[in-house]
Amino acid sequence: MTFTDQLARATQLNQSLLCVGLDPEPSKFPGAWAGDASRIFDFCAAIVDATKDLVCAFKPQIAYFAAHRAEDQLERLMAHMKAVAPEVPVILDAKRGDIGSTAEQYAREAFVRFQADAVTLSPFMGRDTIDPFLAYADKGVILLCRTSNPGGNDWQMQRLSDVPGQPRLFEHLAHLAQTEWNRTGQIGLVVGATFPAEIARVREIAPTLPLLIPGVGAQGGDAEATVKAGLTAQGTIVVNSSRAVLYASRGEDFAEAARRVAMATRDQLNAARA
Repeated sequence: MTFTDQLARATQLNQSLLCVGLDPEPSKFPGAWAGDASRIFDFCAAIVDATKDLVCAFKPQIAYFAAHRAEDQLERLMAHMKAVAPEVPVILDAKRGDIGSTAEQYAREAFVRFQADAVTLSPFMGRDTIDPFLAYADKGVILLCRTSNPGGNDWQMQRLSDVPGQPRLFEHLAHLAQTEWNRTGQIGLVVGATFPAEIARVREIAPTLPLLIPGVGAQGGDAEATVKAGLTAQGTIVVNSSRAVLYASRGEDFAEAARRVAMATRDQLNAARA
């Protein structure tokens, strides 16, 4: 089953557009676990167990594991997610971007070592940085396109004078992802929830690509505007929430609190969908 097939199946099965981002910060762990990086797996596994029937995807951010020398815990977490939620695809948020043999190793890291179903990439260095990932024909490749950070304007909003119509950089990237780059049919795009007008523009250019949309929740993105801008009959969206779910409580009820917030967010997205 390809990544896009998995995503469609999980979206339908769990009636959800919600992706829970797994960004473990030990300083925010509950109770006696606070500050203990050896509990990263335990914390994330509890979140997964509490929300696995409410999501269309999980998205572990590799830096939060690597910074604490916890890549082994990430491997365990990946295996745990495959065991308890085999129908839910896992997107490794790595934002890799390099050429040649280095890109091949990054692809092996994502898809062989960590067994991810999809990975986020930076396309700044061009098509040849993406090809080694597309060699895994059933895996998803999700390209940064219009990001939610203010500095995204430095490059993404610039117009390309030597391209017909002078599109902005993010628009040109969306076109390439929808057309000539998408030789496996498994490319998606990252578009921030803080820019609903740009979500709509990307959807216009790339009508069939899945859009990974961070920024709903702690970053202030509007759920209803996000759904209305990005979701169509042809193109699905994956709306990520991390901190609002993970740290809904600092008490022993943290997993139950995470489930409540995830359920409320899923229902909010579905209400906008209706």
